[in-house]
Amino acid sequence: MRKHIDFHIHLYPPEVIRGAEGIAEREPYFGALFRGKVHKWATAEDLLPRMERDGVERAVVGGFAFRDLGLCRVCNDYILECVGKYPGKLEGLCLVPPLARGFDAEILRCAEAGVVGVGELFPEGQGIDISDISQTWRLAGVLHEAGLFVLWHTAEPVGHLYAGKGNVGPKEAASFCMNHPEVRTVFAHLGGGLWLYEMMPEMRLYLSNALYDLAALPWLYEPRILKAIESAGLAGKFLMGTDYPILDSARYEKILLESGIGEETLERILRSNAASLLGFMSS
Repeated sequence: MRKHIDFHIHLYPPEVIRGAEGIAEREPYFGALFRGKVHKWATAEDLLPRMERDGVERAVVGGFAFRDLGLCRVCNDYILECVGKYPGKLEGLCLVPPLARGFDAEILRCAEAGVVGVGELFPEGQGIDISDISQTWRLAGVLHEAGLFVLWHTAEPVGHLYAGKGNVGPKEAASFCMNHPEVRTVFAHLGGGLWLYEMMPEMRLYLSNALYDLAALPWLYEPRILKAIESAGLAGKFLMGTDYPILDSARYEKILLESGIGEETLERILRSNAASLLGFMSS
């Protein structure tokens, strides 16, 4: 596959992998995913050969968004260690439960250590209503203060249920953007279809701070959805993301080839949109 930036990757600390059964007992959302049919583990050492094989120039990596701040810290420490070990290859995301006491200090700690954003946060799994400004204002404030973006898990409100789908779709995601226009926001899994509403002039304005990633695309949509995104004039708002280790870039190559999108759109999705958000341009 041609060179690209993968914006949506999960890596797991060895202690989380070893202790998964016990963690699942006290973290129900983690348990549902961990026991699901598609779950896979990956460490940085698993990822790097895949990056070389699949043409991934840089990878944006995070752990798992637990309800427990202590477990999030374990993930954050591991991600910081990985980014330090592989500079120029990995960019880190930190994780917090946004309603927990001390979450803001943890974000600032990780920001000082060089993370680029916060996420992927799981609203249902972490017990936060992202459409409720009384629950999100503190998170938005610290993100703005630290100059970080946030990556939220979102899903389509129709179709089959699956482990980890969650209850946050276009309506909730749009409310977060409308409440917090100062926060650069990425919605995973094509925003659960939120991008469609950007063809409404008022929503294009309200969602000017929103971006979308393609994580899990092969399981959700036909390839021609990318042509629809291009036709809607939204190619500048989409980021390549695989949801590795449950999927990798090889699963996307055929979809991209069959989509019918132009070269400029392909380059934007694969590299330049992410490079712009991250503040560098790939060579």
